[in-house]
Amino acid sequence: MEQTKKQDMTKGNITLQLLLFFFPILLGTFFQQLYNTADAVIVGQNVGKLGLAAVGGTTSTIINLFIGVFVGLSSGFSVIVSQHYGAKNNKLVSICVHTSIAFSLIVGFMVSILGIIFSKTMLANMNIPDDMMSMALPYLQIYFLGLAPNLIYNMGAGLLRAVGDSKTPLIFLVISCFVNIVLDIILIHYMNMGVTGAAVATVTSQIISALLVIIVLYRRNDALKLRLKSLQINFSELKKMISIGTAAGMQSAMYTIANILIQASINSLGTDTIAAFTAYGKIDTLFWMTIQSLGISVTTFTGQNFGYGNKERVKKGIIYGMILSVVITGIVMVLLKLFGRSIYTLFTQDENVLKIGSQMLDFMVIAFPAYIIIEIFSGSLRGIGDSWIPMIMTAGGVCVLRIVWIIVMVPKFPNFYTILWAYPISWIITSTLFLIYMFGFSKMKLWLKSNIYVID
Repeated sequence: MEQTKKQDMTKGNITLQLLLFFFPILLGTFFQQLYNTADAVIVGQNVGKLGLAAVGGTTSTIINLFIGVFVGLSSGFSVIVSQHYGAKNNKLVSICVHTSIAFSLIVGFMVSILGIIFSKTMLANMNIPDDMMSMALPYLQIYFLGLAPNLIYNMGAGLLRAVGDSKTPLIFLVISCFVNIVLDIILIHYMNMGVTGAAVATVTSQIISALLVIIVLYRRNDALKLRLKSLQINFSELKKMISIGTAAGMQSAMYTIANILIQASINSLGTDTIAAFTAYGKIDTLFWMTIQSLGISVTTFTGQNFGYGNKERVKKGIIYGMILSVVITGIVMVLLKLFGRSIYTLFTQDENVLKIGSQMLDFMVIAFPAYIIIEIFSGSLRGIGDSWIPMIMTAGGVCVLRIVWIIVMVPKFPNFYTILWAYPISWIITSTLFLIYMFGFSKMKLWLKSNIYVID
């Protein structure tokens, strides 16, 4: 029974393996994004554009900073597990499982407490309008309560995906997402709790998803089995997992830090622009969740085949991953161009907000292909444990460049088009850096050219 929940990517059709792993992750990411999207839709329709701006925009950017770090950490942990799994080393897989969960419990609760304490300071430093503070502050503080369960879920889901099980995390997200939506309707629409009700609904659903992943790990009968009495940190394995996870987490944080500056600039343009940018941030997740899900698939595929020693499958996995990403991105672009404005009406009926939002979406959609190389190449490099140089390239090409752009250009041309240009410019430059590194002097190129034994 447990064997059916594993996907050994060291053999079989590569395209099929990637797609079988990709679609459950995509659906899982969709339901994870639906948490905040459901909040935004229900709040926007019941509380108005001020509530929509409060639960999205600024608070969403802060939340994404922490969640991005958590997801990055869990991806680093899962890379090591996938390598041990590919090498058929069950003892080290088990050690990594218990180290991962113990680490999540400790770090998750520490971050939750600190986040609650410093919520007001973070909001104030992002130039949030005074009329939004009374709504945004309690929403953010309550959301921080759910960060510990969020880290535990992401870590557990990463462990399951490392052995090829992307379906179980999907089931958990479907359950918790529906719980979130039902609670949103009850607490916001019927009990008039406003944005506070949205936060309570989201935290409750995250606690449920964390409990489900812990229960499943506890009931497994293989190397992933969780034994509560065995929870302890193995510092040797933790060091390797942290090395990859920290780089991945910092890479995600770099994006979010740059986006915080962008959000602060958006905040200076008024509530309508904030609300439009908030809705845009929910709509364009259709692209982000597809490309990032494919990136995770490439990471797991590369990790397992790197651990197994199969160079040819690693090379083909990267090539097929790029082809799939181009096709999928094209489909997403067509869908958003055709139905973007209609999707906007789910969030608000305010005509000015709809006008600004549609202009934002039309501008950004055509820039999506510039990001593909970053996601696929960084995913494959992370799969073999090469994460620090990609992080540095991302820091320079995305974070630093966007910060310079916002500081230099926005004061001269204070409109949302100037702000949005920071995205495609940074993607093009960072993609160029990844191309130079991958084909020039990366660990991937050195490993593929080495004489290390390859298993047929």
